[in-house]
Amino acid sequence: MSASAEDFLRRYHDRNPDANSTLGLSGQVVGDGRKSYDVLADRVAGARRVLDLGCGDGVLLEILAGRGAEVLAGIDLSSGELDAARRRPALAGADLRQGRAQELPFEDGSFDAVVSHMALMLMADVPVIAAEAARVLAPGGTFAVAVGAGPADAAEVFLSLARPMFDAVPKERQLPKAGDPRTRRRDGLDELLAPAGFEPVSWDTLVLDLGGPAEEVWHRCCETYYPVSTLDDAQLAELRVAFEASTRELLTEDGRLPSGAKMSLAVTRLRS
Repeated sequence: MSASAEDFLRRYHDRNPDANSTLGLSGQVVGDGRKSYDVLADRVAGARRVLDLGCGDGVLLEILAGRGAEVLAGIDLSSGELDAARRRPALAGADLRQGRAQELPFEDGSFDAVVSHMALMLMADVPVIAAEAARVLAPGGTFAVAVGAGPADAAEVFLSLARPMFDAVPKERQLPKAGDPRTRRRDGLDELLAPAGFEPVSWDTLVLDLGGPAEEVWHRCCETYYPVSTLDDAQLAELRVAFEASTRELLTEDGRLPSGAKMSLAVTRLRS
């Protein structure tokens, strides 16, 4: 992630400290019923000391605290997110730092697990992050991440309509590129993590059900994609008209609009 991309994300989440957690808690895993945070937490069950990279407002750490983790730490670019995390009673004793995953302010071997929920995919210099995660993990420790794997149903329609608009935004208003696309592929993540001493990842792709009334799905789609913030009122109005027309046939008899997001879960261990 370039410095300008980090600056954008920091400012965005200072203004919207619960944006990611609100979205993450809105949907359930299809055929499962759990929230995505719970699924990721299950991957590090039993870990006593856990670090969250891009911890946001602390939802995942709070879940881990409720499952018995005793030493909790998190790092995030946004002071607004961290302030929200500190207001959670379960995180009163957590070590929450503002900073970058590429420069972790923690001692070697401090954690049994390092986790990241929908954040690693926005970060650059992932080999550096992998090396830092390996440094702060105890031998045999777990690295578990959730990354986006694309939209589904109405959300896929939304993105197909919005992409040409994002591309047409004047360059001075376009968002800086963020993330390394290799983090969204199993082979790509292995390529990034292996040099730091991690085993090949296990890989599962899930679908989150984010459907609901059409109005609710529209707003959820707008909140999902950062480049929506670059569109002006006229473009948003045009996008909404096109979205409503293109998704009308997807509406169920009870007025529900199917929508979703795919998420991949990758889990690996540090070689002892």
